Amino acid sequence: MKTPRTTARPGTDPVSTAPRAAASRAAPRHTAWTETATPLGPLLVARNDQGLSGLWFEGQKYHPGGVDAPRDDADPLLRDTVAVLRDYFAGKSRDASRSESPALPPMSPRGTPFQQAVWQALLAIPAGETITYGELAARLGRPEAVRAVAAAVGRNPVSVLIPCHRVVGTDGSLTGYAGGLHRKEALLTIEGGLPDTLRASPNPQKVPA
Repeated sequence: MKTPRTTARPGTDPVSTAPRAAASRAAPRHTAWTETATPLGPLLVARNDQGLSGLWFEGQKYHPGGVDAPRDDADPLLRDTVAVLRDYFAGKSRDASRSESPALPPMSPRGTPFQQAVWQALLAIPAGETITYGELAARLGRPEAVRAVAAAVGRNPVSVLIPCHRVVGTDGSLTGYAGGLHRKEALLTIEGGLPDTLRASPNPQKVPA
């Protein structure tokens, strides 16, 4: 389904290889979008001419609110992304970013070169594992830049598929997550990567049935 170009406000309805997070700051922001329901709330899915450009939970910090592009539920890239997300939340794949069927095309979020480097590093964290912000900074060769790395993690525009939820505090605490800590805990639970300190919590967050 294709609609005329308008400023859409979603919320009314609803990888054979690791995707690349490489993109130019000058890349078109968005050219089409769709929306899908998940157990953790609606997800806005957007693309540009180069690939997937955004995945945001409803109410997420930095949610664009409106997408100045047509809704296109039949777009192949968007349709395949929705299929991967459905398999992930149904428990058919613990790692949506490495789903084998269907294969996702390259992702293309807008960001600074530093943000791009951080988002690329996030893709190297396997499902079922977590690392700290300090460890991520060290992997990037910037151990002194923990705050800047944390800020770039928080600005990740492609939730779930670029797995910023796999980064935790030094003591294993979940700390911040733009989509909400209840979603971060739920995503880690799906992947089997919830830190032991939280797994033993008397009231752990679970993915709604």
